Amino acid sequence: MIYEVSYIAIFFFVIFVGLVLGLSFYFARKTSSASSYYAAGGQIHWAVNGIAFAGDYLSAASFLGICGMIATVGFDGFLYSIGFLAGWIVALFLIAEPLKRLGKYTFTDALNSTFKSRAITLTAAISTLIVSIFYLIPQMVGAGDLVTPLLGFPHWVGVVLVGAVVIFIVASAGMTSTTYVQFIKGALLLVLSIILTFYILKNGFTLSPDHQGKAYHKYINLTPQMADSSVVAVEGWQVLAQQQVKGKDFVKLEKDGVERWFHLAKKEGNFVLKEALSISDGSNGEKLYNGEPKEKANFFQVGHMSKIIVDGKEVEKTGPVGPFEFLSTIKSSEIVRFSEVKFSDEGKKVSLFIQNPTSGESFMLPGLKYKIGKGASFWSRLDFISLMLALFLGTAALPHILIRYYTVKSQRDARKSTILAIAAIGVFYILTLYMGLGAAINGVQDVESSNMAAPLLAKGFGVVLFSIISAVAFATILGTVAGLIIASSGAIAHDLMDNYFKVDLSDGKKVKAGKIAAFGVGIFAIALGIAFKGMNVSFLVGWAFSIAASANLPAILFLLFWKRTTASGISASIVVGIVSSLLIILTSPTMWDRYGLDPATAFHKLDNPAIISFPLAVLTAYIVSLMTKKDRVEKVIG
Repeated sequence: MIYEVSYIAIFFFVIFVGLVLGLSFYFARKTSSASSYYAAGGQIHWAVNGIAFAGDYLSAASFLGICGMIATVGFDGFLYSIGFLAGWIVALFLIAEPLKRLGKYTFTDALNSTFKSRAITLTAAISTLIVSIFYLIPQMVGAGDLVTPLLGFPHWVGVVLVGAVVIFIVASAGMTSTTYVQFIKGALLLVLSIILTFYILKNGFTLSPDHQGKAYHKYINLTPQMADSSVVAVEGWQVLAQQQVKGKDFVKLEKDGVERWFHLAKKEGNFVLKEALSISDGSNGEKLYNGEPKEKANFFQVGHMSKIIVDGKEVEKTGPVGPFEFLSTIKSSEIVRFSEVKFSDEGKKVSLFIQNPTSGESFMLPGLKYKIGKGASFWSRLDFISLMLALFLGTAALPHILIRYYTVKSQRDARKSTILAIAAIGVFYILTLYMGLGAAINGVQDVESSNMAAPLLAKGFGVVLFSIISAVAFATILGTVAGLIIASSGAIAHDLMDNYFKVDLSDGKKVKAGKIAAFGVGIFAIALGIAFKGMNVSFLVGWAFSIAASANLPAILFLLFWKRTTASGISASIVVGIVSSLLIILTSPTMWDRYGLDPATAFHKLDNPAIISFPLAVLTAYIVSLMTKKDRVEKVIG
């Protein structure tokens, strides 16, 4: 999209970043021991920790990714909210108190508390790093997406900026400052989401939404003269070319020296050319937006309703609506979505975003992204089940979430923190449904990045609201990335260097090693955030949940609930979980497309691996434990 820099947005951004850095300076003076650096000395109040839990968990995937996915594929996006929230039930009833009892600084501490096994130390530390890195990717992608409309910088500048700020937070004060950053942004995100939802309901529905003070762009439809299925003439336009891509016909027209693309479709039995958004390579190598250079600002935000039906009658607009009336009106109406089609025209790349009218009923039911009903295949159903399994099981196995249990004083506080987190997260995820649907109907979506749906929706209601929400969203990313880097630095300095390689580190040196590790992980995360530009952050987080569910959760459950579990069984299950999930992800249709290959030629049709990798890891833990009785004897003696 083409954005205008907002100085009000820059002001609020500087305020929030300044607040975060101020907290880091304050707590840096109090961080001297490994306990204070990695676990805030176990002195965080349970209520603060509960909101910090929510702030840590409500990452870019929750605010940016889920809202964007709901805006583009409807209820299928909300399934992420359901899965993310459901996972906390596993954390509350099975994980919270035992993990607090067993652990000290890291996830590996808890997993290896009984066995003191070098194999568990190595595999659990590697698992922590891999899960954290996969979770870091979407956070950094989201940071880059936010900075473009907020500050006017390119995507990569945003990634570098958030990386630099977070590295400073972690390297200076560790878990204490990270906790309070997460507490503040969690509370603010919840409050601002309530305010944004209020504006959505107050605004109601209209066929011609306004945003940024500008009337919504009216997409034109042209009537072509046809010869069989070919366009031969269009009044007022010159026909330049016609192409068919994946069963759809596209026509290039020229008027007043500007070349535009249209989608040839049928409406009520007649052919019509429907205006499309286009990004193409120009003759001089520059990018053209709708046939013109970027500075012409002729590239539109999208997402609107083609029909509003209230009580069986079509209307132009409604007044304010209630929360239930809002949902029922969308269900009975029609929404225009936009689908991307890529092809080559005379050797130059073209990306077209074509209008795709969708009934509100289809939009409010599963199936637009994950085919599980009509038109579903065996693979599409399996992929959907695999995603839900990963979201439900992954929460209780995310290392950066699990280490929060070490920041409170007792097991009772750990349980109370979890209950408060579930309440806050539950309210927020209900609000994501309204924010995502609000973006779908108010003409505010960026077709190049679904991640910008919620901030741009706020911008439609006012620059100040956009500025505050964007700044809080940026703080959301800062808090989550800080938690991930803390988990990663603990895995490197505490688990690998201190416990596995037996490097003799004093308390102070352990903190210094953690800070150096934070620099390394932060720089690596910056590189990955730039490489994965443009992908929906919720989708990317689904991968992190899949790896966590496969590599970590079987090990945790076997350790806690099966007395015959052995160290070899735990370490083997972690390895199998990591390897199988990574193999499936790296050979998935989505990654095939990322490699520049045809997704249809991928080795399999699964994007989400948990349906295969989780059972494999469980089976491995069971079989290997049965085969390694010696480990069990050592466990009993120890």
